[in-house]
Amino acid sequence: MSENVMTLQVITPAGMIYDHHANYITARTTNGEIGILPNMISTIAGLEIDELKVRRPDDETHVDYIAVNGGIIEIKDSLVTIVADSAERNRDIDVSRAERAKIRAEKALEVAKAENKSDEINRAEVALHRALNRLNVSSHK
Repeated sequence: MSENVMTLQVITPAGMIYDHHANYITARTTNGEIGILPNMISTIAGLEIDELKVRRPDDETHVDYIAVNGGIIEIKDSLVTIVADSAERNRDIDVSRAERAKIRAEKALEVAKAENKSDEINRAEVALHRALNRLNVSSHK
């Protein structure tokens, strides 16, 4: 493998979601956004619910977008591994399902706030964040 190429693998309980070479990756960790280049220092970090941007070496103008719902990223020896509860490539997102999830989360949040139930508010906010992330990533066609 070339010195300026790394491998990105995104793994969920459902299996391998993504396995490609990349020359640049952007991810949002719990400590902020990071840009990842080949041969970067070894790192392990928690991931936020956000999009992952992957620039592949075969086409400098093409970016793969992946909706990642939290998890862990490990960078070691030009291998970037993400283990997440769930992740979807933009082309695999069911937009109408994501829209319905957004509406359900908004309703649940409204009810939880009216009843002042903090645990339910937190769960509804996470569900809403995930739905919005999926919708955002799906818009990159």
